[in-house]
Amino acid sequence: MTPTNKIALVTGGSRGLGKDMALNLAKKGNHVIITYNSQQGAAQEVVSAIEKQGLKAAALQLNTGAVEGFDKFVEALKSTLQTTFNATQLHYLVNNAGTGVHQSFATTTEAQFDELVNIHLKGVFFLTQKLLPVIADGGAIVNVSSGLARFSTPGYSAYAAMKGAIEVLTRYMAKELGARGIRANIIAPGAIETDFAGGTVRDNAQVNAQIASQTALGRVGLPEDIGSVVAFLCSDDARWVTAQRVEASGGMFL
Repeated sequence: MTPTNKIALVTGGSRGLGKDMALNLAKKGNHVIITYNSQQGAAQEVVSAIEKQGLKAAALQLNTGAVEGFDKFVEALKSTLQTTFNATQLHYLVNNAGTGVHQSFATTTEAQFDELVNIHLKGVFFLTQKLLPVIADGGAIVNVSSGLARFSTPGYSAYAAMKGAIEVLTRYMAKELGARGIRANIIAPGAIETDFAGGTVRDNAQVNAQIASQTALGRVGLPEDIGSVVAFLCSDDARWVTAQRVEASGGMFL
C-alpha cells in the first residue's frame, strides 16, 4: 500500500485494543506514534512491527491521568514529529488509553472514582485541548467509549459514567472543531478478549460463554474487531462521518 504520509497518535498503543488500532492504522498507510504508561518494551515491539511495513513509528511515555505532565509530553511529541517524521503536525488522534475498575456502586471509593475521572474524562479533555495546535486541519479525533454506556452490567457504574461523559464531549468536539474540518467520533467496543479488568472475558470460560450467548454474532469480540473500525474513522473513507457513536460489539444485549 502506498503510504499516505499522514501521522496518527494512539494513546495506550502498546497492548490490547490500542496495539491493534496502531497496527491497523499502519495497514492503511499511516505513520504512527503510540504512547505507553509503563510497558516500554511492548511499545517498542509495536514500533518495530509498524516499521517492518515500511512506515515510520515512535513510542513516547505518557500517563494520561496526570494532566500536569501534558505540557512536557506535547514538547516531546513536537520534537519527535520533527526528528522522526520531518513534520510539524499529526492528522489523527485516538484517545484510547484507559483502565478499568470493577466495583459495585455501593462500594466504589472516591479514590477509584477520581482515578477514572483523571484517565477517562479529564485526561482526554485536556490532552486533546493541548494537542489542538498540533492536529492538522481536516484531521480526525476518535475517542473510545464502551458498550457499558448503553447497557448496564453491575460493577461498572463509575467506569460507564465516564464513558457516557466522553460520548457527550465527542459531540461537542465535533461541533466546535468542525470549522477546522476536524471530525470527532467515538467507538464503543463490547466485551473484548484482552487483559482489561484482569483478563476476565478472555480467561474465564464461563464469563466468555455467557457473553457470547448474549451477542447476536455468537462470540466475544477480539482486538482485531476494533482496530479496523478505528482505522476507517481515521481515513478519507469516513470524511463525511462526524459526531457519531459507532458501537462495535457484535450485537451485545440487543
